[in-house]
Amino acid sequence: MRVGVLTGGGDCPGLNAVIRAVVRKGEQVYGDALLGFRDGWRGVIEGRTMPLDVERCRGILPRGGTILGTSRTNPYKVDDGVTRALATLNDLGVDALVAIGGEDTLGVAHKLSGEGVQVVGVPKTIDNDLSATEVTFGFHTAVQIATEAIDRLHTTAESHDRVIVCEVMGRHAGWIATCAGIAGGAAEILIPEEPFDIDRVCRDLKERHEKGRFASIVVVAEGATPAEGTMSVASREVDQFGHVRLGGIGNLLAEEIENRTGFETRVTILGHVQRGGTPTAFDRILATRFGIAAIDAVHDEAFDQMVALRADQIVRVPLVEAVAELKTVDPQLFHGVAEVFFG
Repeated sequence: MRVGVLTGGGDCPGLNAVIRAVVRKGEQVYGDALLGFRDGWRGVIEGRTMPLDVERCRGILPRGGTILGTSRTNPYKVDDGVTRALATLNDLGVDALVAIGGEDTLGVAHKLSGEGVQVVGVPKTIDNDLSATEVTFGFHTAVQIATEAIDRLHTTAESHDRVIVCEVMGRHAGWIATCAGIAGGAAEILIPEEPFDIDRVCRDLKERHEKGRFASIVVVAEGATPAEGTMSVASREVDQFGHVRLGGIGNLLAEEIENRTGFETRVTILGHVQRGGTPTAFDRILATRFGIAAIDAVHDEAFDQMVALRADQIVRVPLVEAVAELKTVDPQLFHGVAEVFFG
Protein backbone atom coordinates (compact mmCIF):
# COMPACT_ATOMS: atom_id res chain seq x y z
CA MET A 1 0.00 0.00 0.00
CA ARG A 2 0.96 3.65 -0.35
CA VAL A 3 0.55 5.12 3.14
CA GLY A 4 0.73 8.79 4.07
CA VAL A 5 1.73 10.04 7.53
CA LEU A 6 1.15 13.45 9.09
CA THR A 7 1.60 15.14 12.45
CA GLY A 8 -0.80 17.94 13.37
CA GLY A 9 -1.34 20.41 16.21
CA GLY A 10 1.32 21.19 18.80
CA ASP A 11 4.52 19.17 18.71
CA CYS A 12 5.52 16.94 21.60
CA PRO A 13 8.21 14.40 22.50
CA GLY A 14 7.48 11.01 20.93
CA LEU A 15 6.15 12.05 17.53
CA ASN A 16 9.27 10.83 15.76
CA ALA A 17 9.02 7.50 17.56
CA VAL A 18 5.54 6.98 16.08
CA ILE A 19 6.73 7.90 12.58
CA ARG A 20 9.70 5.54 12.91
CA ALA A 21 7.50 2.63 14.01
CA VAL A 22 4.95 3.15 11.22
CA VAL A 23 7.72 3.29 8.63
CA ARG A 24 9.73 0.35 9.97
CA LYS A 25 6.85 -2.12 10.08
CA GLY A 26 5.12 -0.70 7.03
CA GLU A 27 8.20 -1.02 4.86
CA GLN A 28 9.85 -4.15 6.21
CA VAL A 29 6.83 -6.27 7.13
CA TYR A 30 4.08 -5.13 4.76
CA GLY A 31 6.18 -3.84 1.86
CA ASP A 32 4.47 -0.44 1.95
CA ALA A 33 5.66 2.74 0.30
CA LEU A 34 5.41 5.60 2.82
CA LEU A 35 5.42 9.34 2.42
CA GLY A 36 5.13 12.11 4.93
CA PHE A 37 3.00 15.21 4.59
CA ARG A 38 4.76 18.33 5.79
CA ASP A 39 3.21 20.58 8.43
CA GLY A 40 0.08 18.58 9.18
CA TRP A 41 -3.08 19.14 7.17
CA ARG A 42 -1.45 22.12 5.47
CA GLY A 43 0.86 19.71 3.65
CA VAL A 44 -2.10 17.66 2.46
CA ILE A 45 -3.87 20.76 1.18
CA GLU A 46 -0.78 22.09 -0.59
CA GLY A 47 0.61 18.73 -1.72
CA ARG A 48 3.91 19.14 0.13
CA THR A 49 5.49 15.80 0.98
CA MET A 50 8.76 14.12 1.87
CA PRO A 51 9.79 10.48 1.35
CA LEU A 52 9.81 8.22 4.38
CA ASP A 53 11.84 5.03 4.60
CA VAL A 54 13.82 3.11 7.18
CA GLU A 55 17.08 4.90 6.36
CA ARG A 56 15.44 8.32 6.65
CA CYS A 57 14.11 7.42 10.10
CA ARG A 58 17.38 6.21 11.61
CA GLY A 59 18.39 8.16 14.69
CA ILE A 60 15.06 9.92 15.22
CA LEU A 61 13.80 7.80 18.14
CA PRO A 62 15.24 10.06 20.90
CA ARG A 63 14.58 13.32 19.06
CA GLY A 64 11.82 15.64 20.19
CA GLY A 65 9.57 17.51 17.79
CA THR A 66 8.64 16.00 14.43
CA ILE A 67 10.71 15.55 11.28
CA LEU A 68 7.52 16.18 9.29
CA GLY A 69 6.78 19.56 10.81
CA THR A 70 3.35 20.45 12.11
CA SER A 71 0.70 23.18 12.10
CA ARG A 72 -2.76 23.93 13.41
CA THR A 73 -4.26 24.08 9.93
CA ASN A 74 -7.92 23.12 9.58
CA PRO A 75 -8.88 22.17 5.99
CA TYR A 76 -12.50 23.03 6.80
CA LYS A 77 -11.46 26.63 7.54
CA VAL A 78 -9.36 27.09 4.38
CA ASP A 79 -10.89 28.08 1.04
CA ASP A 80 -11.32 24.86 -0.97
CA GLY A 81 -9.23 23.17 1.70
CA VAL A 82 -11.11 19.88 1.72
CA THR A 83 -11.34 19.72 -2.08
CA ARG A 84 -7.62 20.37 -2.43
CA ALA A 85 -6.75 17.83 0.26
CA LEU A 86 -8.81 15.13 -1.41
CA ALA A 87 -7.24 15.97 -4.79
CA THR A 88 -3.74 15.68 -3.29
CA LEU A 89 -4.44 12.24 -1.82
CA ASN A 90 -5.94 11.08 -5.11
CA ASP A 91 -3.14 12.49 -7.28
CA LEU A 92 -0.46 10.89 -5.10
CA GLY A 93 -2.27 7.55 -5.01
CA VAL A 94 -2.43 7.46 -1.23
CA ASP A 95 -4.30 4.32 -0.14
CA ALA A 96 -4.43 5.18 3.55
CA LEU A 97 -3.42 7.93 5.92
CA VAL A 98 -2.03 7.78 9.47
CA ALA A 99 -2.93 11.02 11.26
CA ILE A 100 -1.04 11.70 14.49
CA GLY A 101 -2.58 14.42 16.63
CA GLY A 102 -5.01 15.55 19.27
CA GLU A 103 -8.73 16.34 19.23
CA ASP A 104 -8.45 18.87 16.39
CA THR A 105 -6.26 16.81 14.05
CA LEU A 106 -8.29 13.67 14.70
CA GLY A 107 -11.56 15.58 14.39
CA VAL A 108 -10.53 16.55 10.86
CA ALA A 109 -9.48 12.94 10.21
CA HIS A 110 -12.94 11.73 11.21
CA LYS A 111 -14.65 14.27 8.95
CA LEU A 112 -12.43 13.32 6.01
CA SER A 113 -13.24 9.66 6.54
CA GLY A 114 -16.78 10.66 5.65
CA GLU A 115 -15.34 11.99 2.37
CA GLY A 116 -13.88 8.57 1.60
CA VAL A 117 -10.39 8.98 3.06
CA GLN A 118 -9.11 5.78 4.66
CA VAL A 119 -7.55 7.08 7.85
CA VAL A 120 -6.23 5.71 11.15
CA GLY A 121 -5.60 8.02 14.10
CA VAL A 122 -2.84 8.07 16.70
CA PRO A 123 -3.51 10.08 19.90
CA LYS A 124 -1.00 12.86 20.59
CA THR A 125 -1.37 15.59 23.18
CA ILE A 126 0.81 16.51 26.12
CA ASP A 127 -2.39 17.66 27.85
CA ASN A 128 -3.49 14.00 28.15
CA ASP A 129 -7.08 15.07 27.47
CA LEU A 130 -8.33 12.47 24.98
CA SER A 131 -10.97 10.41 26.75
CA ALA A 132 -10.66 7.28 24.60
CA THR A 133 -7.13 6.48 25.78
CA GLU A 134 -5.78 6.18 29.31
CA VAL A 135 -2.69 8.18 28.45
CA THR A 136 -1.18 9.95 25.44
CA PHE A 137 2.51 9.97 24.59
CA GLY A 138 4.28 13.22 25.37
CA PHE A 139 2.37 13.71 28.61
CA HIS A 140 4.84 11.74 30.72
CA THR A 141 7.75 13.81 29.39
CA ALA A 142 5.92 17.10 29.98
CA VAL A 143 5.16 16.12 33.59
CA GLN A 144 8.80 15.16 34.15
CA ILE A 145 10.03 18.47 32.73
CA ALA A 146 7.56 20.43 34.87
CA THR A 147 8.47 18.46 37.99
CA GLU A 148 12.17 19.12 37.51
CA ALA A 149 11.42 22.82 37.06
CA ILE A 150 9.37 22.90 40.28
CA ASP A 151 12.21 21.18 42.14
CA ARG A 152 14.58 23.92 40.99
CA LEU A 153 12.10 26.67 41.84
CA HIS A 154 11.82 25.39 45.41
CA THR A 155 15.48 26.11 46.13
CA THR A 156 15.45 29.66 44.80
CA ALA A 157 12.09 30.40 46.45
CA GLU A 158 13.49 29.25 49.80
CA SER A 159 16.63 31.34 49.32
CA HIS A 160 14.60 34.53 48.90
CA ASP A 161 11.46 33.73 50.92
CA ARG A 162 9.37 34.19 47.80
CA VAL A 163 6.17 32.89 46.32
CA ILE A 164 6.86 31.56 42.82
CA VAL A 165 4.05 30.95 40.37
CA CYS A 166 4.88 28.23 37.84
CA GLU A 167 2.63 28.24 34.77
CA VAL A 168 2.39 24.97 32.86
CA MET A 169 0.43 23.85 29.82
CA GLY A 170 -3.15 22.63 30.01
CA ARG A 171 -5.85 24.30 27.96
CA HIS A 172 -8.99 22.56 29.18
CA ALA A 173 -7.51 19.83 31.36
CA GLY A 174 -5.07 20.26 34.22
CA TRP A 175 -3.32 16.91 34.11
CA ILE A 176 0.19 18.36 33.84
CA ALA A 177 -0.43 20.87 36.62
CA THR A 178 -1.98 18.26 38.91
CA CYS A 179 0.63 15.54 38.41
CA ALA A 180 3.65 17.84 38.39
CA GLY A 181 2.23 19.75 41.34
CA ILE A 182 1.83 16.58 43.37
CA ALA A 183 5.26 15.28 42.37
CA GLY A 184 6.91 18.64 43.01
CA GLY A 185 5.26 19.39 46.33
CA ALA A 186 3.40 22.54 45.26
CA ALA A 187 1.58 24.60 47.88
CA GLU A 188 -1.29 25.32 45.47
CA ILE A 189 -2.44 23.78 42.17
CA LEU A 190 -4.88 25.66 39.95
CA ILE A 191 -6.51 23.86 37.01
CA PRO A 192 -9.12 24.65 34.32
CA GLU A 193 -11.62 22.19 35.78
CA GLU A 194 -11.87 24.13 39.05
CA PRO A 195 -12.26 27.95 38.77
CA PHE A 196 -10.05 29.22 41.58
CA ASP A 197 -10.91 31.54 44.42
CA ILE A 198 -8.04 34.02 44.64
CA ASP A 199 -9.09 34.95 48.18
CA ARG A 200 -8.72 31.33 49.30
CA VAL A 201 -5.36 30.98 47.56
CA CYS A 202 -4.00 34.08 49.28
CA ARG A 203 -5.47 33.03 52.62
CA ASP A 204 -3.75 29.64 52.34
CA LEU A 205 -0.43 31.28 51.51
CA LYS A 206 -0.72 33.65 54.48
CA GLU A 207 -1.48 30.75 56.83
CA ARG A 208 1.46 28.86 55.40
CA HIS A 209 3.76 31.82 56.10
CA GLU A 210 2.38 32.16 59.62
CA LYS A 211 3.49 28.59 60.24
CA GLY A 212 7.05 29.50 59.24
CA ARG A 213 7.00 28.38 55.61
CA PHE A 214 8.09 31.56 53.85
CA ALA A 215 8.53 30.02 50.39
CA SER A 216 5.63 28.66 48.32
CA ILE A 217 5.24 27.24 44.83
CA VAL A 218 1.91 27.81 43.08
CA VAL A 219 1.41 25.68 39.97
CA VAL A 220 -1.19 26.98 37.52
CA ALA A 221 -2.37 25.49 34.22
CA GLU A 222 -2.46 27.99 31.35
CA GLY A 223 -6.20 27.44 30.98
CA ALA A 224 -7.05 27.98 34.64
CA THR A 225 -9.59 30.72 35.27
CA PRO A 226 -10.57 32.66 38.39
CA ALA A 227 -14.02 32.33 39.88
CA GLU A 228 -16.44 34.80 38.34
CA GLY A 229 -15.98 38.34 39.56
CA THR A 230 -12.73 37.74 41.48
CA MET A 231 -10.09 38.64 38.86
CA SER A 232 -10.18 40.20 35.40
CA VAL A 233 -8.68 38.23 32.49
CA ALA A 234 -8.23 39.77 29.04
CA SER A 235 -9.77 38.12 25.97
CA ARG A 236 -7.35 36.60 23.40
CA GLU A 237 -7.21 35.82 19.68
CA VAL A 238 -8.32 32.39 18.45
CA ASP A 239 -6.86 29.88 15.97
CA GLN A 240 -8.53 28.00 13.08
CA PHE A 241 -10.04 25.51 15.52
CA GLY A 242 -11.56 28.28 17.65
CA HIS A 243 -9.09 27.88 20.51
CA VAL A 244 -7.94 30.95 22.39
CA ARG A 245 -4.18 31.45 22.38
CA LEU A 246 -3.35 30.96 26.03
CA GLY A 247 -0.46 31.91 28.27
CA GLY A 248 -0.14 34.70 30.78
CA ILE A 249 -2.42 33.66 33.64
CA GLY A 250 0.74 33.15 35.68
CA ASN A 251 1.68 36.83 35.40
CA LEU A 252 -1.80 37.97 36.39
CA LEU A 253 -1.87 35.56 39.30
CA ALA A 254 1.56 36.58 40.59
CA GLU A 255 0.63 40.26 40.55
CA GLU A 256 -2.63 39.54 42.36
CA ILE A 257 -0.92 37.41 45.03
CA GLU A 258 1.72 40.04 45.74
CA ASN A 259 -0.85 42.85 45.93
CA ARG A 260 -3.13 40.91 48.26
CA THR A 261 -0.52 39.31 50.55
CA GLY A 262 2.47 41.62 50.40
CA PHE A 263 4.70 38.59 49.75
CA GLU A 264 7.35 39.04 47.07
CA THR A 265 6.11 36.95 44.15
CA ARG A 266 7.77 35.89 40.92
CA VAL A 267 6.53 33.90 37.94
CA THR A 268 8.07 31.25 35.68
CA ILE A 269 6.19 30.28 32.52
CA LEU A 270 7.47 26.95 31.23
CA GLY A 271 5.63 27.25 27.93
CA HIS A 272 7.21 25.39 25.04
CA VAL A 273 10.00 24.02 27.21
CA GLN A 274 7.47 21.31 28.06
CA ARG A 275 7.09 20.33 24.40
CA GLY A 276 10.75 20.17 23.47
CA GLY A 277 13.67 17.86 23.98
CA THR A 278 14.16 14.17 24.50
CA PRO A 279 11.11 11.99 25.29
CA THR A 280 11.20 9.79 28.36
CA ALA A 281 11.60 6.03 27.98
CA PHE A 282 7.89 5.61 28.76
CA ASP A 283 6.87 7.96 25.95
CA ARG A 284 9.27 6.38 23.46
CA ILE A 285 7.84 2.94 24.17
CA LEU A 286 4.20 4.06 24.11
CA ALA A 287 4.71 6.02 20.89
CA THR A 288 6.40 3.00 19.31
CA ARG A 289 3.52 0.73 20.33
CA PHE A 290 1.02 3.20 18.88
CA GLY A 291 2.93 3.39 15.59
CA ILE A 292 3.06 -0.38 15.22
CA ALA A 293 -0.64 -0.65 16.05
CA ALA A 294 -1.53 2.09 13.56
CA ILE A 295 0.09 0.42 10.55
CA ASP A 296 -1.46 -2.90 11.62
CA ALA A 297 -4.86 -1.17 11.68
CA VAL A 298 -4.27 0.14 8.15
CA HIS A 299 -3.70 -3.40 6.88
CA ASP A 300 -6.68 -4.71 8.80
CA GLU A 301 -8.74 -1.97 7.09
CA ALA A 302 -9.75 -0.66 10.51
CA PHE A 303 -10.30 2.84 9.17
CA ASP A 304 -11.93 5.79 10.93
CA GLN A 305 -10.50 4.39 14.14
CA MET A 306 -7.81 5.45 16.59
CA VAL A 307 -5.33 3.29 18.46
CA ALA A 308 -5.51 3.74 22.23
CA LEU A 309 -4.06 2.47 25.50
CA ARG A 310 -6.43 0.70 27.86
CA ALA A 311 -5.36 -1.51 30.77
CA ASP A 312 -1.85 -1.55 29.27
CA GLN A 313 -3.19 -3.00 26.02
CA ILE A 314 -3.30 -1.23 22.65
CA VAL A 315 -6.86 -1.29 21.34
CA ARG A 316 -8.84 0.40 18.57
CA VAL A 317 -11.66 2.84 19.18
CA PRO A 318 -13.84 4.76 16.69
CA LEU A 319 -12.49 8.22 15.92
CA VAL A 320 -15.90 9.68 16.69
CA GLU A 321 -15.58 8.30 20.21
CA ALA A 322 -12.00 9.53 20.53
CA VAL A 323 -12.93 13.17 19.92
CA ALA A 324 -16.40 13.15 21.50
CA GLU A 325 -15.35 14.60 24.84
CA LEU A 326 -12.26 15.72 26.69
CA LYS A 327 -10.76 13.72 29.53
CA THR A 328 -10.53 16.08 32.48
CA VAL A 329 -8.69 15.58 35.74
CA ASP A 330 -10.15 12.90 37.98
CA PRO A 331 -11.77 14.69 40.95
CA GLN A 332 -10.46 11.97 43.26
CA LEU A 333 -6.90 12.68 42.17
CA PHE A 334 -7.31 16.43 42.60
CA HIS A 335 -9.46 16.61 45.73
CA GLY A 336 -8.51 13.29 47.28
CA VAL A 337 -4.75 13.57 46.77
CA ALA A 338 -3.48 16.95 45.55
CA GLU A 339 -5.71 19.10 47.75
CA VAL A 340 -4.49 17.37 50.89
CA PHE A 341 -1.13 19.12 50.49
CA PHE A 342 -2.42 22.64 49.74
CA GLY A 343 -1.30 25.41 52.04
